[in-house]
Amino acid sequence: MNRARFGDLEVICRAPAGAARPTPLLFVHGAYTAAWCWDENFLPWFAEQGYAAYAVSLSGHGASRGRAYLDSFSIADYVADVAEVADKLPSPPVLIGHSMGGMVIQKYLEKFTVPGAVLMSSVPPQGLLGSAFGLAFSKPHLLGDLNRIMGGGQPQMETLRDAMFHETIELERLRRYYHLCQPESHRAIWDMSLFDLPSLSRMPRPPMLVLGAEHDVLIPPDQVRMTARSYGVSANILPDLGHGMMMETDWRIAADPILYWLKSQGL
Repeated sequence: MNRARFGDLEVICRAPAGAARPTPLLFVHGAYTAAWCWDENFLPWFAEQGYAAYAVSLSGHGASRGRAYLDSFSIADYVADVAEVADKLPSPPVLIGHSMGGMVIQKYLEKFTVPGAVLMSSVPPQGLLGSAFGLAFSKPHLLGDLNRIMGGGQPQMETLRDAMFHETIELERLRRYYHLCQPESHRAIWDMSLFDLPSLSRMPRPPMLVLGAEHDVLIPPDQVRMTARSYGVSANILPDLGHGMMMETDWRIAADPILYWLKSQGL
């Protein structure tokens, strides 16, 4: 693993042992986390498959700039972060975004072209309100605790388990993730709810893969299918996974379809 600095942004890089495929991969994390979430499994594995794999910590996250000013950052700022990193890569990357990272990619596509995009349990182009209302009825305690995290409070350990995982994750690993999580920008959350939703009419349609998880309580399958319909593609709902699909023990259930899709696109 190589932790690089792209300006003031933290980027984790994994390079293949031999010559890399011509198209790099750039992973964009979701809310409350940072680039580290991709390095648990995805970055080293995709490097083994021959891809130069990069993950950025968006402004205010991980070791990137502006941690003290987290609430000032908008989705547009996160888009600028992705553009800053993508511009420094040897060729335009395939963008792979999870949850909030999927919304960042959708907004990125309003301004930039990419060889391909993968949305994993992404916030739909219609915004967060649909999933928030569903969560308020189905798991009100979980919604309340997520709001506490956003405000800088400490969540319950069980909240992290319920929100992110379908598996019965072992306590040691859960505790490590718990300490790596962080608050999220109020401004970015409002942008994803109401104020800066994607404009589909302004967006070219690159090859796109839309993935969801069967047991996701944050972005449930019906929200993933809505995203897929918006972009004229089919949703791939993955069995036996929760929202944090790239960190589950069975993460290959999510990684394998991405690899298959990349190869099918000649990437």
